[in-house]
Amino acid sequence: TYLYLRIADELYLKRLIVGGFEKVYEFCKDFRNEGMDRNHNPEFTMIELYVAYADYNDIMELTENLIFSVAQEALGTTTITYQGNRIDLTPPWKRVSLFESIKQKINYDLAKKSTEDIFEIATDLKLNAKLTKNRGKLIEAIFEEKVQPTLIQPTFIIDYPLEMSPLAKRHRSNPNLTERFEAFIGGGEVGNAFSELNDPLDQRERFEEQMKLRALGDEEAQVLDEDFLKALEHGMPPCGGLGIGIDRLTMLLTDS
Repeated sequence: TYLYLRIADELYLKRLIVGGFEKVYEFCKDFRNEGMDRNHNPEFTMIELYVAYADYNDIMELTENLIFSVAQEALGTTTITYQGNRIDLTPPWKRVSLFESIKQKINYDLAKKSTEDIFEIATDLKLNAKLTKNRGKLIEAIFEEKVQPTLIQPTFIIDYPLEMSPLAKRHRSNPNLTERFEAFIGGGEVGNAFSELNDPLDQRERFEEQMKLRALGDEEAQVLDEDFLKALEHGMPPCGGLGIGIDRLTMLLTDS
């Protein structure tokens, strides 16, 4: 018998959606071997939830209302101070696409650039990240260093490129993007969400691409999960999902 420390409970909860449970959530312990800093702990706590017949627009509303309500209940106020910044959690929160947020900071539209071009841009920006010629990783590195620290007031960064989102549904109006958002407050990410991918053929292709990255040394690439693909083949309804880091939310609300 093999036992594993899970990196997320996503694929387990989605099996329940396939089985007919239309709204599911779990507070879960997760374990990730991704190094350690003030925002990353190898063992952390998360809430994940999935709602059948919802999409990422519905989950954005749920997220902003959830965190607004948590602050009101825990602190008696929805205006907080974090690391010297006064932050108003009142919905609706600002929404901006990933590529537009980057363009606003570095004056390049990366959506129209090749991997080689983006590598050159990233090199010229003198990023701290170790650069590889992986388009998704390059875009992520530019965003994390040039955009994320400026996202102090609550902001949804939406519509991520396909390469950065192996479990998210393709965007309904642009097949190169996904219906994904991340929620940022105080310069840090507190939540990640998708319109969930429920096409088993598309999912298999994405898993196979991730396994190629894994073979090239990317330890964070998603492992191919045959049991999950079999569940998808039985049929998963359209679905919106969300993960919120409890530790990070606690840090935010306690100014820690």
